[in-house]
Amino acid sequence: MDEEEGTISSDSTTKQRKPLGWKAMPYLLANETLERLATFGLMSNFMVYMVREYHMDQVQAATLINTWSALTNFAPIIGALISDSYTGKFNTIVFGSIAELLGMLVLTFTSLIPNLRPPPCISDQITGKCIRYSDSQLYFLLSGLFLLSVGTGGIRSCSVPFSLDQFDDSTEEGREGSRSFFSWYYTTHTIVQLVSMTLVLYVQNNISWAIGFAIPTFLNLVALVLLFMGTRFYVFVKPEVSVFSGIFMVLVAAYKKRNLRSPSEIDNYRPLLETNSQLHKLGPTDQFRFLNKAAIVMSNDEAENKEWRICTVKQIEDIKSILSIIPIFASSIIGFLAMNQQQTFTVSQALKTDLRFPGTSYLIPPASITVISLLTIGIWLPFYETVLVRHIENITKQEGGISLLQKVGIGNFFCISTMFISGIVERERRDISLTRVNISVFWLAPQQVLMGFYQVFTIVGLTEFFNKKVPINMRSIGNSLLYLGMSLGSYLSSAMVSIVHSVTARGGRQSWLTDDIDASKLDYFYYFIAGLSTLNFIFFLWCARRYHYRNM
Repeated sequence: MDEEEGTISSDSTTKQRKPLGWKAMPYLLANETLERLATFGLMSNFMVYMVREYHMDQVQAATLINTWSALTNFAPIIGALISDSYTGKFNTIVFGSIAELLGMLVLTFTSLIPNLRPPPCISDQITGKCIRYSDSQLYFLLSGLFLLSVGTGGIRSCSVPFSLDQFDDSTEEGREGSRSFFSWYYTTHTIVQLVSMTLVLYVQNNISWAIGFAIPTFLNLVALVLLFMGTRFYVFVKPEVSVFSGIFMVLVAAYKKRNLRSPSEIDNYRPLLETNSQLHKLGPTDQFRFLNKAAIVMSNDEAENKEWRICTVKQIEDIKSILSIIPIFASSIIGFLAMNQQQTFTVSQALKTDLRFPGTSYLIPPASITVISLLTIGIWLPFYETVLVRHIENITKQEGGISLLQKVGIGNFFCISTMFISGIVERERRDISLTRVNISVFWLAPQQVLMGFYQVFTIVGLTEFFNKKVPINMRSIGNSLLYLGMSLGSYLSSAMVSIVHSVTARGGRQSWLTDDIDASKLDYFYYFIAGLSTLNFIFFLWCARRYHYRNM
């Protein structure tokens, strides 16, 4: 993008065009929202598609989905590195949107063209089994999933950072807009999940797989058109030099000068400042002091490769900002572990309850119990953003009412409460179920409401924290940390279930996590996760206390 289109110079934070804030948001939120509708609409029911249409067994289908989900959550890290170092956010979003559209087209073709999937499951007269999918049919399906992962890597890594570029944080209006953006962003995210788990799922199961895939495919096309329609409103930020190169430059320069005295001990120490920069005029901060030596100018630096011998204060402080958020990132993984349990074992609990909607004969799908969390988010976030936050600001005299880490801490408290209440409810449910009486599925509502509040505070808080507490040229990487944490939380969840099942079944004892939930001790498992979450909360408080807020 050239300067007439609103470029921000890579060597200056000065914008050639004034950011228009919310005027650009409809186009960007539409792109992100419709992208999520495609992936959530696919993930919520894809296992059924694999079993029914491709005749996979449960293990095959689950393995395929878990592998694809892990790749999809990891892809934003790759997209962020490419965006921040080479292509820029907007170009990465465009590439990702096109890749995702192609992926959805491939999946739609598998449901429209009979030759792209196995024939209907009429058992073979000789073997008595359904005809298996061919290698070419599987590869075509996998190509669609791969394109979806590539698209997700491009869109999710850059959509939030690119949206933040549209607000001018040097003004109160811009800071207010960027702060409230995160709440509205997650509200649209929640609405998409509700639509995916109701309307799209119903169409796929009861009307047609082809129509169920074609709807999000068409909406993806609309999203891409809207993205280009909004270009006249956007401010573009050019990518700087490779992010990895900047990191390694600081580390190499600091290592080469490791035997020198600390800059704070040098009387005439003069740090190398960024050209035209008003930042860090007082020199580097004391945190991670060993990196400060990279800014010491030596007499022989000019004779060697200067870039790998001398670093500016801004370069050093940028690396410090990344290092300082790693402990906060690590403390978030246990929270995602708890969230995964509410999305899996809660369904098993629901299967053992009375699924009738009160006063009717309508049976609630067991998996739909998690809709309660989404409704909590959808109701609370707009209320908090439009009504409550003003009153909190009047009390605390702080912009936004509370700090980002305070918001995450409140979410961690809700995480502990969720698992503790889940254990109590499960114990009561099991005891009543053993008397041949099934309680209403709405007994599970309190834990779902609490999990909704966890997501409202922690995930929204982390999204804003990871985006705002890193340098502008590293925002895509910061934003991708959330998805990396979710990916690690999923792996940790699977490992935790396997370990607990194995350990508690030793010596011929009954496992806590048997297939028959009435014979298991799921409440013990919930209490165990609550204990881990409590220890993690203590770790988070320690990390938050040591964290130094930086004006990025």
